Amino acid sequence: KWQGQGAELIHLVDLDGAFSGKPKNISVAEEIVKAVDARIEFGGGVRGQETIDKLLDIGVWRVVLGTLAFEDRVLLKNIKQKYKDKIIVSVDINIDGAVALKGWNESAGRQNTLFDFAKVLSSDIGIHKIIYTDTQRDGTLSGPRIALLANYLNLLSKYKISMIAAGGVASLRELKSLAKLEGQGLEGIIIGKALYEEKFSLKEALQLFNHA
Repeated sequence: KWQGQGAELIHLVDLDGAFSGKPKNISVAEEIVKAVDARIEFGGGVRGQETIDKLLDIGVWRVVLGTLAFEDRVLLKNIKQKYKDKIIVSVDINIDGAVALKGWNESAGRQNTLFDFAKVLSSDIGIHKIIYTDTQRDGTLSGPRIALLANYLNLLSKYKISMIAAGGVASLRELKSLAKLEGQGLEGIIIGKALYEEKFSLKEALQLFNHA
């Protein structure tokens, strides 16, 4: 369906894996990889190199790391050196501004903010692109916090980090506002529930960006 509307990259999240700490739907991902020409990005419960290897072997284009990236910086550095751009770190931020871990069930504490983690990713690991998820807006269709996002982008520019943003998009109007942040380090937007509930079509969204 999404490929037919022009999708070139599909973002998959294994929610079962995110909660359990181990991917539960790799076979489903493999079926999707075989069924479509679009690139597949997969995250949720990826905690080690063996899982990354398995996902890349079945044809996943890029693997998303969350909890592992925060909890084991040495392993993350080794993974980055080995896989380079085949991995991307997702930084999920909760209501108090702290990094959320383990399917958003745990907080890293207020002393571990997006910017604290970004500094480590940039200076110690050599990562300059992240996925940022606003956990308070994701899946709610309540709209992204665009002013906050713009502020984050401005601060992340200090570390030369760009982002793909997720959380809350519900309308083409919001997408048009987000498109204005493209020159400030916003490289992409992840849209899920709005498409499933047909608030707009993927084709409409792509046309908007093609003419932005």
